[in-house]
Amino acid sequence: MIDKIKEYIGEAEAFSTENKEELEAFRIKFLGKKGVLNDFFAEFKNVPNEQKKEFGQVINALKTAAEDKVKSIVEALENKEETKGVFGDLTRAAEPVLIGSRHPISIVKNQIIDIFANIGFNVSEGPEIEDDWHNFTALNLPEYHPARDMQDTFFIQTNPDVLLRTHTSSVQVRYMENHKPPIRTISPGRVFRNEAISSRSHCIFHQVEGLYIDKDVSFADLKQTLLYFTKEMFGKSKIRLRPSYFPFTEPSAEIDIYWGLKTETDYRITKGTGWLEIGGCGMVDPNVLKNCDINPDEYNGFAFGMGVERIAMLLYQIGDIRMFYENDVRFLEQFKSSI
Repeated sequence: MIDKIKEYIGEAEAFSTENKEELEAFRIKFLGKKGVLNDFFAEFKNVPNEQKKEFGQVINALKTAAEDKVKSIVEALENKEETKGVFGDLTRAAEPVLIGSRHPISIVKNQIIDIFANIGFNVSEGPEIEDDWHNFTALNLPEYHPARDMQDTFFIQTNPDVLLRTHTSSVQVRYMENHKPPIRTISPGRVFRNEAISSRSHCIFHQVEGLYIDKDVSFADLKQTLLYFTKEMFGKSKIRLRPSYFPFTEPSAEIDIYWGLKTETDYRITKGTGWLEIGGCGMVDPNVLKNCDINPDEYNGFAFGMGVERIAMLLYQIGDIRMFYENDVRFLEQFKSSI
């Protein structure tokens, strides 16, 4: 009997597995209620007195061997599971790939580009660091012209001839210098003005300006183009053009759309009038055409411009322009489902 127990001790010490089911079968075989240990303890009363001491020691050795083996294998399996939980599949990317979102300024700018592309306007771009000629002089704003005071300018170092562009009209000048009519282009881009930052204004913002140069272009063509845009962008079919002044267009006008007065927000953003200004426009001044080597006696055209931030604030009911530049993830994540 003692020799049989010693065989079980050897079996228990030699046992090894990485399978929980096999380990459970081992535990039941040795330590279960109907296991070999219980059988040997039941035989203890039948052992001669002179062998009881040795018999008891051997049984306890078997019990210790079986319990230690179960404990060590359980710990090994738990450590293996913990390691797998921490590292997972080592063939996967180190960090989860998060779904990004377009910036609301990019969303609105792309929508504007698509709308005008449908009626034949291409996209032209130019440098953000400009010279005086393209930003002012060619646009009928010669040196000491009082209208220059309308735009607070960032100049580069102390050179008055190099500056950060104050509008994307400078791109239109460059385009007219390098292309002959007919011209139909829009110029989206970032512009800079030395203004105080508040909830409604910023020193950095985005514009989209349009230009159409051809023979026999009329103010009616301008109005129909703007009416098409407002219908597509805002779903509004009622606009008005208020007389205004811009040095590079004559006649000039402010563009208003009828936003309505259906909600309290409508009253607030339109100041109770129902009308909302979205940009400026006008017929291109003949002096601008001359500066770009285009014959004003043969060609004429119109130009318009609007702020992208202003349109985005209207579409998404954003009350503070500074939110576009703070890179707050909570704000930007709201546009994940946008195009």
